Amino acid sequence: MTTLETRPSSAATAAPARKPKRKLGPGSLTVVTWIIAILFVFPLLWMILTAFKQEADAYTDPPKLFFSPTFDQIANVLKGGFLPYLSNSAFVTVLSTLLVLLLGIPAAYALSLAPVKKTSNALGFFLSTKMLPIVAAIIPLYIISQNTELLDTVWALVILYTSMNLPLAIWMMRSFFLEVPHEMIEAGRIDGANLPTLLRKIIMPVVAPGIAATALICVIFSWTEFFYAVNLTAARAGTVPVFLVGFITSEGLYWAQLSAAALLASLPVMIVGWFAQNHLVRGLSMGAVK
Repeated sequence: MTTLETRPSSAATAAPARKPKRKLGPGSLTVVTWIIAILFVFPLLWMILTAFKQEADAYTDPPKLFFSPTFDQIANVLKGGFLPYLSNSAFVTVLSTLLVLLLGIPAAYALSLAPVKKTSNALGFFLSTKMLPIVAAIIPLYIISQNTELLDTVWALVILYTSMNLPLAIWMMRSFFLEVPHEMIEAGRIDGANLPTLLRKIIMPVVAPGIAATALICVIFSWTEFFYAVNLTAARAGTVPVFLVGFITSEGLYWAQLSAAALLASLPVMIVGWFAQNHLVRGLSMGAVK
C-alpha cells in the first residue's frame, strides 16, 4: 500500500508580508516642529506675559492667563536706573565686537589663505585659552585691574570681552576664509591687487555672511556675560546682567519687575538677531554643502 506524501506548497511556506512602515507626512512634521518650537519659546513668552502683570497677579497659583496688562513694571524699571546699565552694556558690547573683528580678520586670513609658520601651534594656543575656567583667573584679573586703575570701568570689560571672544572668532572666521576659492585670489593678484584690495573687494564680499554671524555671536556673549561684570564693576560700570541681580532681595523675588527688566535687557539682542538672521543662517551654513 503506497502512501502519498503531501508537501507544503511554496505559497504556504512563504513568510508573511511585512507591513510597510508608516512615515511622518508633511503635516505631522509641521505639527512636531511647532510643538518643539513652542517648548523652546515658552519661557520667553511667559517672561513677556509676566512683564505686563501686577506683582499680585504674578504670584497667583494657578497662574493667571487673562489679566489687565499694565506698563507699570516697565516704567518702574526705567525709573530705577536701568538706562546707565544699558548704556554701559551697549558701549562694551559694540566696542569689544569691533576690536574682535579688527584683530580677528587679519589673523583668520593669515591662518587660512596665507598660512604662516606653525599655524597649527597658533590655532592650538587660541583654543587652549578657552580651556581655563574664568573663576581661576578672577583674582589675578581683579588685582591687575585695581593696580592699573581699571577697576569698575568699562575699559576693563572691553579688554576682557575682546580677549574672551577673539579665539572663538578666529576659529570661526578661519573656517569661512577657507571657503574662498583660491582661483579668485589668484585672479586678483594677476590683475595687480594688493592685500588691502584683495580683502576689501574679493574676499570680504564672499565671507561677509560668516563675519556677520561671528559678530552676532560675539555680541550675544558680551551682552549676556555676568561673571566678569559682577566681580569687576560696582556703581559706575555695571552692565545689564548686574542690574538684574538687584531684584534678588532678602524679601524675595519681584517676579513682575524682574520679568520687565529681563524683557528690556533682551530686546536689543533680539532686535539685532532678527535683522541679522539671514546673514546668521548663511554664515553658519557656509561650507556645509560642497
